[in-house]
Amino acid sequence: MPARRSTKPATRSRSAKTTKWVYRFVGGKAEGNAKMRTLLGGKGAGLAEMTNAGLPVPPGFTITTAACNAYFAAKKKLPAGLWEQVEAALATVERDTGKRLGDTKNPLLVSVRSGAAMSMPGMMDTVLNLGLNDETRAGLAALTKNDRFAWDAYRRFISMFGRIVLDIDAEKFEHALAARKARAAVQSDADLPAKALEELVREYKDIVQKATGKAFPTDPRAQLRLAVEAVFESWFGKRAVDYRNTFKIPHDLGTAVSVVSMVFGSMGDDSGTGVAFTRDPNTGERVLYGEYLTNAQGEDVVAGIRTPSKISQLKQDMPKAYAEFERIAKRLEAHYRDAQDLEFTIERGKLYMLQTRSAKRTAKAAVKIATDMVRERLITKDEAIVRVDPLQVEQLLLPRFDEKEVQKARAAGRYLAKGLNASPGAATGRAVFDADRAVVLKGQKQLVVLVRPETSPDDFHGMVAATGILTARGGSTSHAAVVARGLGLPCVAGCAALSIDLAKREMLVGDRVIKEGDAISIDGTTGEVYAGALPTVLPDYEKEKELIEILSWADTKRRLGVWVNADTPEECVQARKFGAEGVGLARTEHMFRQAERLPFVQDMIMADTTAGRRAALDKLLPFQQGDFREMYKAMDGLPVVIRLIDPPLHEFLREFADVDIEIAVAEALEKQGNSSTGGPELEAKRRIYKRLEQLHEDNPMLGLRGCRLLLVYPEILEMQIRAILGAAADVSPQGVKAKPEIMMPLVGTMGELDRLHDQVMSVADAVQKERGTKIPFKFGTMIEIPRACIIADQIATKTEFFSFGTNDLTQTVLGISRDDAQKSFLTRYVEEKIIPADPFQVIDRDGVGAMMRMGVERGRKTKPDLKIGICGEHAGEPSSVALCHELGLTYVSPSTYRVPVARLAAAQAALNAGARDR
Repeated sequence: MPARRSTKPATRSRSAKTTKWVYRFVGGKAEGNAKMRTLLGGKGAGLAEMTNAGLPVPPGFTITTAACNAYFAAKKKLPAGLWEQVEAALATVERDTGKRLGDTKNPLLVSVRSGAAMSMPGMMDTVLNLGLNDETRAGLAALTKNDRFAWDAYRRFISMFGRIVLDIDAEKFEHALAARKARAAVQSDADLPAKALEELVREYKDIVQKATGKAFPTDPRAQLRLAVEAVFESWFGKRAVDYRNTFKIPHDLGTAVSVVSMVFGSMGDDSGTGVAFTRDPNTGERVLYGEYLTNAQGEDVVAGIRTPSKISQLKQDMPKAYAEFERIAKRLEAHYRDAQDLEFTIERGKLYMLQTRSAKRTAKAAVKIATDMVRERLITKDEAIVRVDPLQVEQLLLPRFDEKEVQKARAAGRYLAKGLNASPGAATGRAVFDADRAVVLKGQKQLVVLVRPETSPDDFHGMVAATGILTARGGSTSHAAVVARGLGLPCVAGCAALSIDLAKREMLVGDRVIKEGDAISIDGTTGEVYAGALPTVLPDYEKEKELIEILSWADTKRRLGVWVNADTPEECVQARKFGAEGVGLARTEHMFRQAERLPFVQDMIMADTTAGRRAALDKLLPFQQGDFREMYKAMDGLPVVIRLIDPPLHEFLREFADVDIEIAVAEALEKQGNSSTGGPELEAKRRIYKRLEQLHEDNPMLGLRGCRLLLVYPEILEMQIRAILGAAADVSPQGVKAKPEIMMPLVGTMGELDRLHDQVMSVADAVQKERGTKIPFKFGTMIEIPRACIIADQIATKTEFFSFGTNDLTQTVLGISRDDAQKSFLTRYVEEKIIPADPFQVIDRDGVGAMMRMGVERGRKTKPDLKIGICGEHAGEPSSVALCHELGLTYVSPSTYRVPVARLAAAQAALNAGARDR
């Protein structure tokens, strides 16, 4: 297949004369700085900042993200004037180094590296050793007096250029390399002799010729142009797009391209390359953490091709270089006031810094680093609050393996191996050996653990689909480890005991075979791997001291209250530990579905008369009242918002969905003379079927449910009000301060609300007279259909609070059914950017958000002190919480384990709003 890109220079236009596309960092001075991340990308800005700080950075230049966007805007043509600026910058680098690109005696080699404004580790492309051809390779060998090194650099360049620029399948090069190592009887690339590498170069050239129909390009300037275009195009590569979709990074930022003079870690035992973090990215501990390889290039460390040594070993191997690196690492962390991810190369004992960027870290590390840096006076408490991603808080509360079950698994011989604890957490799932298969099984609602020899950026879509990642090679700074930490996934890397056969889709551990589909469990905290599924336990929140501390700081900054959606006393107890300040939604229908109550609910539905329904509801009353008593006790002194029954009645008859088939079978058997299938049982089934037909609706979510159900069957409302207020009266003598708030679902007209209000007050008066005491409570409504937002000023005349039900509001504003849409088109809409996000995960600001704003403004026009909340999963999603802050809501009410998330998100919303106001 021919190369895709033209090497013809772009036509220069007058408008391009004033456009600066290229920024240099040469001779200890840089034209850019750390504040120019948007234009220069994180890598380019970091190189510029390190250069200006006097650190040892190889000279080079950065092509801006604006040039990338212009390239795509011009239908993949370099913008006018860009290449002239590249040539000028290259000439400056050549003067600084004394080398020239393409020179046969003193050749300049460069790396061509991607770098977006927001870190996307491994998701875009890089080309190393660019500038090599047969003549410059010979010059490099003569210059370094190291023929093996020159052949190694050349074979690396051809394979990388072929794979990234010429779109040749990487497997072709990898297969040739593996065969060459087998013939030489060596395990490592570093052990191949010069002659074998020379033969490999010839083999690689043949691969290029067969794949493209052309010889490998030998003009270094043509190589450079093709590589720059390839890096630009990697911005819209599948893995990069998948990554941005996962982390909600805009697609219009573009990538910068940094062209940097090559320095070599592959020149012998006094050379090496590595990646390190200024703090442990797993735990947050203040210790230099990372890995390096001697006689290697950077791709070897990141790709996990060889298992590297700990960075602490460098202190013994190259003490002078280690001391300088340690000093620079401390300086960069203090300068950026954040943990840094550093790349370095040592060439013949001399240290060079190739990258500094904010380090990806686990949830635990993020919280610890933030709180520690406050104590170290590097950052303020406000900065610490903003630095922790609220969704990382949720990761800290995720399950871990039960230690007792781990011991049982060991005793049963299910322990398989131990690798590096690359990203913490516990994961159980079916072993799968390729990324595409992981995606397929995820679509079938199966849990999978992605098992690979080592991962590459092309595996990203499978990593997102997995519950955990296991690799045979690589270390704690490998691609698998870095991406897993960013995704919050458990990862065990460098598990050398695994022998993975991708063709057979199985792995061998000792004499044990794990086939694809077999269950395995990995512990990213300990690095241990087990056969079969292990049960998990929830972590002890009260032991998460740093998290509790940062949430306490957040509480002093947020304006929004944080309540909880809870249906049981147990959920209430847990939510209070997490800091919930009330129950924003207790769903009474969930209580109806419990096994001992469901028959009474079904009896109520089947009853033909009001008296029959009342008889069944009388049996339900003690259960419902008991539920509320326990919830009041758990939430003593805090409000409990109780929504009356909401779903359509047919949902309580789901077990009878096939009753028509059962009737048909029974009737057929009865005709055949089998009388045992008829009689009272058959008549009962016929009654159920008749009732199901009566209840059938073509669109039940817009049918007889919510307040409509309560108005048609007021006896249900009466029972629920009696239970709510009766429970409050029950616990009062025990010293429990119950604060019930009664909420009507799906109200859309004042006629409905007036009738409901009258009925509630009538029942409340009766209960208070029977009990001989006043029972305080509040009366409010859900705001979950557009008409309720429109008439919110009228609704506020009869209510003391609103609560937005954004699930139903989203369905009715957008005119879509959540379940149907998510099964049929919604995912595609998000992937193709027809809409920016799933509106059932993130509030649709322009539509649903606008309706909410109307509801808030009109409701408070009538009643300025009106309490307004939101209940549902939107209430725990950070950007939706920010919208609730903007709209002036009183509280958000998420699910239990998102209460800490909402506390932090609410504080960040307040701090960000304050920053904008300033």
